[in-house]
Amino acid sequence: MSFSDEFELLLKARYPLVYISTREEERVEAAIAYSAKRQGNRTIYTWDFVEGYQGNPNDAGFGKRNPLQALELVEKLPATSPAIFVLRDFYRFLEDVAVSRKLRNLARLLKSQPKNIVLLASTITIPNDLSEVLTILEFPLPAPPEIKTEVERLLAALGKPLEERTLDELVRSCQGLSMERIRRVLARAIATAGQLTSEHVDLILEEKRQTIRQTQILEFYPARENISDIGGLDNLKDWLLRRGGAFSERARQYGLPHPKGLLLAGIQGTGKSLTAKAIAHHWHLPLLRLDVGRLFAGLVGESESRTRQMIQLAEALAPCILWIDEIDKAFSGLDGRSDSGTTGRVFGTFITWLAEKTSPVFVVATANNIQTLPPEMLRKGRFDEIFFVGLPTQEERQAIFAVHLSRLRSYNLSSYDLDRLAYETPDFSGAEIEQTIIEAMHIGFSQNRDFTTDDILEAASQIVPLARTAHDQVQFLQDWAASGKARLASKHSSLSCRIQRQLQQPD
Repeated sequence: MSFSDEFELLLKARYPLVYISTREEERVEAAIAYSAKRQGNRTIYTWDFVEGYQGNPNDAGFGKRNPLQALELVEKLPATSPAIFVLRDFYRFLEDVAVSRKLRNLARLLKSQPKNIVLLASTITIPNDLSEVLTILEFPLPAPPEIKTEVERLLAALGKPLEERTLDELVRSCQGLSMERIRRVLARAIATAGQLTSEHVDLILEEKRQTIRQTQILEFYPARENISDIGGLDNLKDWLLRRGGAFSERARQYGLPHPKGLLLAGIQGTGKSLTAKAIAHHWHLPLLRLDVGRLFAGLVGESESRTRQMIQLAEALAPCILWIDEIDKAFSGLDGRSDSGTTGRVFGTFITWLAEKTSPVFVVATANNIQTLPPEMLRKGRFDEIFFVGLPTQEERQAIFAVHLSRLRSYNLSSYDLDRLAYETPDFSGAEIEQTIIEAMHIGFSQNRDFTTDDILEAASQIVPLARTAHDQVQFLQDWAASGKARLASKHSSLSCRIQRQLQQPD
């Protein structure tokens, strides 16, 4: 159901107080005016704290700097006169006892009158005593058809039409921006080149990065890593490659639903975050990084509002990859938290969206300590698959050494004994292998020569891998994966062999 349809339904049903959450004041007021016209040309009265009521000469300036007086106009108008009262920034006055009491009195009165009060706000902050009388309605960011209409309007004014393919590319790149930002960035492109072309997509993406940066919730993350940069993890890579075209129109025609996402659980430093970046690069989708800690704020209701804002923004930017790093740290120990249930409500909103979302937002969540995650997170339907990323085998360690050394010393790769390096570094994770090479480079650099295999082995001898320092935790994770609760990311890991032996044992 579109915003206009939902809003008009509330008007017909005589919902007295409607709270609309949006940062696009001008656009939402245009949508309200459109709905008012379709509902029998209802009169609109618009109020703000500085100017009072505007638009109607008889009431111009009424209620200026007086929110309580602004509400009194609702009662002064004839009971049979259909009207909509749009109150800008009125959420700032809801804590006032007189304003709150007046709104509740009006809620009773307007049930029998064709009048509605609409509160416009950039955030959702509702006192408890008004929660039963206010109906929240969120105003979405511009949809592709609306963006396309705006772009075509500008092109008509320029007299320079675009190919359909280029037009679709511009429209897709504008998704996730407010209409005001879209107009501003397109005007900037036109002022720069005198026309719109596919080359201006980068300019639009930069505006998108600026918008996301201002939300302070999501981060537009550059993804330059390739699938080939991941050493090992063959099962996981095969799974990802099979879904490379799942966001295409051809997949929709075939009947495939959009992939939901995956949870990567396992030992630290084994390539979980690298995989998230490689997915975005390989699928040619924007990568949004969510720091779950940024969802939580001090004001009552703000954390839930930020969660809804994050979901709205991610869906507006779809298709995209939403990367949630170390999700276990955000939602561990829900039952024992003393935050008045804020974490539980945020978690509930998030996992409900995970299960029910139909938008092409592919969620990649990583977790190191799987035992602290709530069971609801691991239930089937939240993610398409849960993969366990364990320590690399000798063969995978050799591949990881090859990836790093080919990037750093591609001209001299053959001088390194990869077999020996892999053999001499048991229990090393990918991150520890990378650190070993960096330490070897320091050794060589300090002696004014290139680093060698022996330097890498010397550096490795000085590093104690996590598999030894946190042996109990690593063992727990491997036992958890061996019990069949997750799919193994590697085909030929020692854990795979262990599971095969368990399956072959007679009952």
